[in-house]
Amino acid sequence: MHDATTQAGEPALGAGTGANEPLSAGLKQRHLTMLGLGGVIGAGLFVGSGAGIAVAGPGIVLSYLIAGALATLVMRMLGEMSAAIPASGAFSVHAERALGRWAGFSVGWLYWFLLVVVLAVEATGAAQIAHGWVPAVPQWGWVLLFMIVFTVANLSAVKNFGEFEFWFAALKVTAIVLFLTLSLLAVFGVLPDTEPVGLANLTGHGGLLPHGWGGVISGVLAVVFAFGGLEVVTIAAAESDDPARAVGRAVRSAVWRILFFYVGSMLVIVTLLPWSSMQPGKSPYVAVLDSIGVPGAGQIMNIVVFVALLSALNANLYGSSRMIFSLAERGEAPRALLKVSGGGSPRSSEAESGGGVPRRAVLASVAFGFLSVLLNLKWPDSVFLYMLNAVGAVLLFVWGLIAVSQLRLRPRIEREAPGKLTLRMWAFPYLTWAALLAMGGVLVLMLTDETARPQLLWSGAATGAVLLVAGVRELRARR
Repeated sequence: MHDATTQAGEPALGAGTGANEPLSAGLKQRHLTMLGLGGVIGAGLFVGSGAGIAVAGPGIVLSYLIAGALATLVMRMLGEMSAAIPASGAFSVHAERALGRWAGFSVGWLYWFLLVVVLAVEATGAAQIAHGWVPAVPQWGWVLLFMIVFTVANLSAVKNFGEFEFWFAALKVTAIVLFLTLSLLAVFGVLPDTEPVGLANLTGHGGLLPHGWGGVISGVLAVVFAFGGLEVVTIAAAESDDPARAVGRAVRSAVWRILFFYVGSMLVIVTLLPWSSMQPGKSPYVAVLDSIGVPGAGQIMNIVVFVALLSALNANLYGSSRMIFSLAERGEAPRALLKVSGGGSPRSSEAESGGGVPRRAVLASVAFGFLSVLLNLKWPDSVFLYMLNAVGAVLLFVWGLIAVSQLRLRPRIEREAPGKLTLRMWAFPYLTWAALLAMGGVLVLMLTDETARPQLLWSGAATGAVLLVAGVRELRARR
């Protein structure tokens, strides 16, 4: 793959991508649509948003607008490149095309490490909820069950992954829509035993910005990482019948999804309840449902969070396997991981029977993910905590490389294949630079925040280690 270059010595834009992928085309448009819809709804929204409300008050709406705008810009950049250069490695392939092998190697391995470590948090969280429902089954037993089920699903036809995510996403979307509907009815006093709440909770208790703009910025720091996971859509699009069209449709809908699900939820929450009543670690969604008299609100939200965790586990296992497979395709991971089920004929119809699945890549990802789970169960406050800190800010590093890659690739695509620019970044290059500055600002905030600083330092060390390995490989290759 690295041999395909332009006259200027740059890798050819389409080499090793798109139709040349040996993976199946088993994902339908409905799978990708629901993956895009559900990918933005996770446990971070249902539970983690409480921490953001506690530090920003009603200003959390602005925090989500700022963080959502940044995520939207990143997705637009990624969508532009993925529509022009569809590949299972997505932004890792784009970074290699734009900056060189060291960049593709670095961003690919960092993202893979991020997914398999976060996978442990999701598996453990889901197991804790299930153990509460069925105490007779130990927590490790639930973890084992979840890992087996989703490993089998990812080892078989890719359409099974798509079906799991389709129904998971459908449940999450339905839950959010019902929550917003009930909340709006309560705001206007339409529900039984409710009266219109007006703006009392927005203007009282310190006003809209009780902690000033500093609170809003702290809220951004608390919620920005909840937008991680949107990138999987561009990875999955490579296994659809029409990758460019599929990724374009998913990315175009990102704006209204963020506004509707995130910003809309926060607005009704801080309108219905005093922000000062929110507690970090407690779901504000449960608090709202309790306040309007929904019976069993806690258990209802437990079910939704449980589904969100399993959905994220499934998506992360899929994304990590495709990323390491793409790295192996480009010689940046062991070649043994290139084994594809069913013979691996490019874009084959074997998707229905389980062909075109990188099973060794799936097993490699689940093996490291399972090791992470064991470390989380055995040493949650020591070994696993260091691993979790090491990926705490990796998402921002990945987003940063996406932005830099887009800055480099856009002129090349316009020059070499302008017809492939079916989806364009807005106000290029100004908004791309604005996004990069915003990411730099978040990193500075993490450095000045006592709770976030360890994550930044450990993530910086992990990134530095990967960059060092990439640099050594680059030097050896040149020699």
